[in-house]
Amino acid sequence: MNTTNPLSSLIAAMRLHVLKYAPLEGDLAQEVKTVQALLDGVLELGDMSRPSAHGVTSHLDATLALVDQQEPLLGAALRPLAPYLPWRYSYEPRDDAAGLENNMAWAELIGPIAPRVSRKVCFGLTLIGPHTTYPLHHHPAVEVYSVVVGNATWTLEGQSTIHPPGTVILHPSNALHAMKTHDEPLLAIYSWTGDIDTLSVYD
Repeated sequence: MNTTNPLSSLIAAMRLHVLKYAPLEGDLAQEVKTVQALLDGVLELGDMSRPSAHGVTSHLDATLALVDQQEPLLGAALRPLAPYLPWRYSYEPRDDAAGLENNMAWAELIGPIAPRVSRKVCFGLTLIGPHTTYPLHHHPAVEVYSVVVGNATWTLEGQSTIHPPGTVILHPSNALHAMKTHDEPLLAIYSWTGDIDTLSVYD
């Protein structure tokens, strides 16, 4: 991988972060290996040039300060690009979650409509501001999250656990899951495999 390109450097740092904390055995380990193999096949094309206008960028300063402290190598690759990443939120508005669209978003770096196109794998970052609930949702894609910063409460099929930075989490296809942040923002690396074209929907 050509790490002289800033986007390539960030993707490489994200991949290393996932591998650093991923288990060596089990379903989660196998999914991480699948993702890494698919990422190897992505062409080194595309970049970002415009700052994002998404409201979630208001949480970047606090998030990057935590990343610099806890994962400095990833922070060094992320900081120059963070404001330019393609942050977006694609859910319909919810009456019970006013303003959610400005407090959470994801930046897909590899995927069907990402700066680097893949029809087989999605790879990016999810950012959720403090004291924010990402409601129960599901999607057919198999998902892996690697927590970078933030001690959030994660719920999977009715079971809730606080997962600290360094945790790697597997969400099987169509499993109901949710996240709730506390005093800190949550930044996590995510991947999707399988049906990556069908969007996530709230329960």
